[in-house]
Amino acid sequence: MTPEPGTEIGIQVENLNAWFGKTQALQDISMNVAAKHATAIIGPSGCGKSTFVRCLNRMHETVRDARVMGRVRIGELEVYNGTPAVYVRRHVGMVFQKANPFPTMSIYDNVAAGLRLNGFSDRRKLDEIVENSLKMSVLWDEIKGDLRKKSGASLSGGQQQRLCIARALAVEPQVLLMDEPCSALDPISSGKIEDLIFQLKEHYTIVIVTHNMQQAARVAEYTGFFLLGRLIEFDKTEKIFTTPSEKRTEDYITGRFG
Repeated sequence: MTPEPGTEIGIQVENLNAWFGKTQALQDISMNVAAKHATAIIGPSGCGKSTFVRCLNRMHETVRDARVMGRVRIGELEVYNGTPAVYVRRHVGMVFQKANPFPTMSIYDNVAAGLRLNGFSDRRKLDEIVENSLKMSVLWDEIKGDLRKKSGASLSGGQQQRLCIARALAVEPQVLLMDEPCSALDPISSGKIEDLIFQLKEHYTIVIVTHNMQQAARVAEYTGFFLLGRLIEFDKTEKIFTTPSEKRTEDYITGRFG
């Protein structure tokens, strides 16, 4: 399924295959992800959801004996044509299931880490980017008096996750990948992350992996259903959840397996 005519394509995936050693984790995945929309990836555990999003920014290849074949294009960036992985990840931010702030760094230094890694040293501009990133992640008002006093690890779980989102936004990516970003959070913190996704997708292409089908229905315009390493169905979220084309999709959504 291709997003509606006139919708800009943020990510093009063609015949993507991935392996861990001899085990094939993804088989011939092809899909077009709409720019400045949220796309949810759903499916039972072990179906390839996380592997898929990790392939979009070359995180998959950090695993020993992992390999990928196929094409991924993000805007004008060809992900698998010899482009350095660090350059790809500069354009494709990622937020993991468990918040991972750098525990020995202050809140400020956590947000600035990626910029400094890329050689950014203008202090005034750095201050501006850190502040803007924290505002975009709806965290600024809660921690602005503690930027340099507290470590990122001192924040609550929900705040840590938003800090990690701010860190990803600071390097101004085109795409933001979110792998189960709310699975370890309480309902109030999860709600804040979902509200944040609504705001961010006005500026970024978002791909979110989730086991929570209600969450997918709330935040995503498009949804892809994965099963056993294959993309079974990809369509508008409303259609996936009301009139899916594939019986396997219907069986999963109605709880017959998974």
